[in-house]
Amino acid sequence: MKCNVAILAGGMGSRLKSRTGDLPKPMALINSQPVLEHQIELCSRHGFTKIALLLCYGSEKIKEYFGNGADFGVELIYVIEAESRGTAGALFDALDAMDDRFLVLYGDTYADIDLKAFWEFDSKHLTAGTLLLHPNDHPQDSDLIEIDGDGALIEVHPYPHTDGAIYPNLVNAALYILDKKILKKIIPSNRKTDLAKNTFPDLLAAGEKLYTYVTPEYIKDMGTPERLDKVERDINSGLPEQLSSRQPRTAVFFDRDGTLNVEVNHLSNPNQLNLLDGVAQAVRKINRSGMLAIGITNQPVVARGDVTFEGLKKIHARLDSLLGKDGAYLDRMYVCPHHPDKGFVGEVQELKIKCRCRKPEAGLFDLAVQELNISRRNSWMVGDSTSDILAGRRAGLRTILVRTGYAGRDFKYSVDPDYIASNLADAVDWILHGHAIAMAKLMPIALKSTNCRTILVGGVSRSGKSTVASVLVEIFNLLGKRAHILPLDSWLKASEKRHEGVGVLGRYMLDEVIDVAKKVASSSQRFSLNYTLYDRKLKQAQSQKTVSIGPSDIVIFEGVPALLDSHLLETANLKIYVDIGDDTRMSRLKDEYSWRGENVESFMKKIMSREKDEVSPIKDSANKADYQINLEMKNDR
Repeated sequence: MKCNVAILAGGMGSRLKSRTGDLPKPMALINSQPVLEHQIELCSRHGFTKIALLLCYGSEKIKEYFGNGADFGVELIYVIEAESRGTAGALFDALDAMDDRFLVLYGDTYADIDLKAFWEFDSKHLTAGTLLLHPNDHPQDSDLIEIDGDGALIEVHPYPHTDGAIYPNLVNAALYILDKKILKKIIPSNRKTDLAKNTFPDLLAAGEKLYTYVTPEYIKDMGTPERLDKVERDINSGLPEQLSSRQPRTAVFFDRDGTLNVEVNHLSNPNQLNLLDGVAQAVRKINRSGMLAIGITNQPVVARGDVTFEGLKKIHARLDSLLGKDGAYLDRMYVCPHHPDKGFVGEVQELKIKCRCRKPEAGLFDLAVQELNISRRNSWMVGDSTSDILAGRRAGLRTILVRTGYAGRDFKYSVDPDYIASNLADAVDWILHGHAIAMAKLMPIALKSTNCRTILVGGVSRSGKSTVASVLVEIFNLLGKRAHILPLDSWLKASEKRHEGVGVLGRYMLDEVIDVAKKVASSSQRFSLNYTLYDRKLKQAQSQKTVSIGPSDIVIFEGVPALLDSHLLETANLKIYVDIGDDTRMSRLKDEYSWRGENVESFMKKIMSREKDEVSPIKDSANKADYQINLEMKNDR
């Protein structure tokens, strides 16, 4: 029998002695089942049923457990080393028992990989072999692989790495497809050698070519008690299933500059890239959730000639390194290098084109959806510019604008995000927790309110009113109802006519709001409404917006004074009060005023003034609401 799988299962597992005792490492239990059994089941599930087990320490115990493999739906043979000769040495001794091309697995990894897809990929290249790669959360102590634009292996960077070295986060996952005839010529027969550290570099030095297969699927080393426990937790939480190719995956797409890292105009040097506060921790949360973390960025600096593709690769290697230091990673980075405008000194002519991949076009998203089997419906786009938001909309994703980088103030496109967050950490908390909480609380209300014409959403400043309104719009859209949000800040009086201490109603042109609400309530025909958008940062009216309101559309008026005026209350079919804990509210207010550029003294003076003339009457207005909503989330950052 010739085997199509070799499993390197000869390890003693000295670091696992507290769990395995005298048993060999491949017999360590994951959910009461040896990891080697998990691997054999994986192979069998994908049609690889002729397996060679390459053993050394504790071989008799493994043979006793698995026998000839019939009980596990496979055929097993055993190749036993008298003494350990390393992964390459053990494989060399088994080559006569292998097919011309075969899979190699390591006995100390748990994997949920589509082996058939991996094999089909390899069959299109048929070089010396294909290595499975993935980013991981500890690249600093992993063997890293450098590849070219076609996915061919350029260089192996084994651990430990040289001080100060920065490499892309592409980790050798210890799963290969290799060519027997080529290996026989490369692996020495008389000494201890390692596949990753010796054989692969030797193959490249001999002029052979190795391809790589990069996948977000789950494969983890379980060679220490901590890693063993982590793998078991991951399995029980469903993480391997979520990352598998058996169903569409969920993803969060991140813009790069201004969202992940500090905005630098025409960033062209790795040293210019620095992460924004909290970014690595936020991305790590996405990694641990089972959602894919995908970078998606326009980089016209390449077309301009400011940086080469190789230079861009080094920039993204620094991004990988900075994220990796805090246990985070991007599953994939998609880049548009084009720019349609010509006339720059040193520009790259072939890249000066109008393309489908440059945001706000959705071409890169479409490519990611195709390559990674992503569900658009459940995925998100997070960015700092209107280009990001429009691209996310066109790609069919929910969108979040962060108030870092441009904070939406590029004003290139007239588009509203679904949600706004102060920073990436808040955006990720909303994606992972807040959105589901809000949907659960507001869905029953929305189901009872599809025949409403006007809805009022009130509450104190920074309590989450606009968020509640946005969630309602999302739900109504799911129910086939068109809804519009009219922010009451659009009817704020001019700054010179607003004075602290006169009360919240004195700061708004509520008569105009009431007229609009009455028109909405009584109109049986479609009409257009023009209103002014208020710029919170500049604290003034900024731009005009027009909305077309149909006779069956729902209009949501949201703002601080929404539940304070009796005439406005009379126009409403539904009234919602939004509340939040005082500590959370104060933290949000500080973030708000810091973003506006106000100093602490000015901020505290304004807050103390409004605590007297605004907060108390607004909180009292909760009694006038049909529903009171609190979207407080436990802060687990």
